[in-house]
Amino acid sequence: MELDARVLDMLQQVGMRRSQTVLDFGCGYGAYTIPVAKIVAEQGIVYALDKDREALDELMQKAESAGLKNIDRMETSGELEIELADESVDIVLLFDVFHSFYFPQAEDRRRLLGEIHRIMKPSAILSISVWPNLIEPEIEDEIKNADFHLGKEVSETLTDDNKHPETRRVLIFRKA
Repeated sequence: MELDARVLDMLQQVGMRRSQTVLDFGCGYGAYTIPVAKIVAEQGIVYALDKDREALDELMQKAESAGLKNIDRMETSGELEIELADESVDIVLLFDVFHSFYFPQAEDRRRLLGEIHRIMKPSAILSISVWPNLIEPEIEDEIKNADFHLGKEVSETLTDDNKHPETRRVLIFRKA
């Protein structure tokens, strides 16, 4: 199975489906944003939030080339406030960004989790991907302490260009 098909399959296992509103926090160049936009289709919307303007420019060019009109670019300067309405999002993706490298201060992680909790609908999903050794045990505890509970875990083994297998863990949380 090729990488794009595996990403689509993993996103569907997370609970992604047509017509949803999704926030891809720290979306970068859109490795997940583009597949998410395809899954939620015209009826859904994907908020692509990042502080890297160049990455967002490239993402929007990819979206335009793919004919995707359901991606809303959200530039940030790194502040932890998310400019979305309360209870307006079905799924929040924190893929490869929620760890102490990007958020070294526990207080910043708590503030971000509070913002995410605020924008999530009552039945929403918080999905966090974890590459080996990137999520520290205390961060999983911080998530649970921020009024989320772990619903399930999805694992996927991916192979990079050098044929090295990596297991991606995707943790799926819901509001407690």
